[in-house]
Parts: sequence; structure tokens; C-alpha cells
Amino acid sequence: MTRNIEPIRVAMWSGPRNVSTAMMRAFGARADCAVSDEPFYAAYLAATGLDHPLRAAVIASQPTDWRVVAAAMTGAVPGGKPVWYQKHMTHHMLPNFGRSWIDGLSNAFLIRAPEAVLASYARKRPGPLGLDEIGLPAQLALFERAADRLGRAPPVIEGRDVQADPRGALGALCAALGLAFDEGMLAWPAGRRASDGVWAPAWYAEVEASTGFAPAADEPGFDDLPDSLKPIAEAARPLYETLARHKLAAL
Repeated sequence: MTRNIEPIRVAMWSGPRNVSTAMMRAFGARADCAVSDEPFYAAYLAATGLDHPLRAAVIASQPTDWRVVAAAMTGAVPGGKPVWYQKHMTHHMLPNFGRSWIDGLSNAFLIRAPEAVLASYARKRPGPLGLDEIGLPAQLALFERAADRLGRAPPVIEGRDVQADPRGALGALCAALGLAFDEGMLAWPAGRRASDGVWAPAWYAEVEASTGFAPAADEPGFDDLPDSLKPIAEAARPLYETLARHKLAAL
């Protein structure tokens, strides 16, 4: 008798302006893996009323009821693949969106220093920003929920560590998720993917030109931020440091 093997659903929780799309490319380069791109984006925009680039197109492209999205994320895997990589933005998980659905997934957390996130995000999303928009409060809450269920810290990985040592960092992440590392994760063809969200023209120019992880560049620090963003960075820093204490060591 053939035994059905439960697929591995990887929920990667990231704030904006990390290497989250490149990470999606890396997993999408695996023959055994389906990918989903920010499935709660439309629900988030519909609930908040925020004016993001291509807002109308995003809302038209996805369900706006979080319950429908959550059911899909725990349902059939696209293409019947044994691995499903779900790229989630933590700030999309609003307080009134239920979270019990994540308990059956393999949750992992992708982090970046908040000063660098703020500097990058402010260039793409002009206008007043708040702490919740860079996702760290929700990211820490999701991390703590997963840790409480597991009885240990779930995998945490920093984007700069992946850029510095893609093989070592991705190897450690795969091991923590119970996956075999695939050398194919280190390179991919340039261009857009059918799995990319409709917002790709506004956000994905760099990753569309990429064929692998770019080397880590010098990042802005606290003193490089405009005064309007410094209070957000100060509030975000301890949240980031709490998560960073659990970072995986490269293999």
C-alpha cells in the first residue's frame, strides 16, 4: 500500500524590503516546490484602505477575505508538489485576521535591520509610515506563537546572511525545515514568473534582473534616516534584536 506523504508547507514571514522575493526565486528554482507570492496582500489593502502602487490591480487579483486566503494556504498544494513555499508579509496579518491556520505550517522568519527596511521602504512607499507597516510587531507575535507551539524557536534567517553565504544559509534553513538542500536554489533565470504578484512591475525590477543572490551592500544606519523615521527605528530595534538572537548558523 502506498502511504500518502504530507507536503511541507513553508510559511516564510518577512517584513517588506528584505530579500524575500529572491528567497521565493530560490525555492521556486527547486523542481519539488510550488511558490505563492504574498497571498494576503489584497485582503490587507482592502481592510486598511492604504494607497499602495497598483492597488486596484492587487485587489482585483486576489481574494479580499482573509478566511478564503487562509483556507487556500492550508488546502491543496499547487501542482501537487511535495513542498509549498508561501511568501508572506508580516504586516499583512492584521490583528483581526485569524492566525490559528498557521499552526499546521512550517513557519520560518526572514529578518532585516529596521533602519535598512525603513530607508528602502520609504523610497517605494512615500508618505507617513508607522511601525506596523514594516511588520516587526506582527513578525514577533507570529514568531512567539510558533515557538509556543513547537516548544523551541522556529527558524530565523537574516537576508544579509543569505547574501553573504547563500549555500551555507540556505543549507541551514533547509535542514531546519526538514528539507534536503538543492543546489538549484543558488541560481535562477532572469525575468518575471507567472507566480509573481501583479504588483511585480512596481517592486520587482531588481529581482527580475537577477540570476542569484546579490552580494550584501552597505546598508543605511540610524544616523542616515530622516528625523521622521528615527522614532520608528528606535521602537523597531528591540523587536528585531529579539528575533535576531535566534538566527540560524550557516552550515
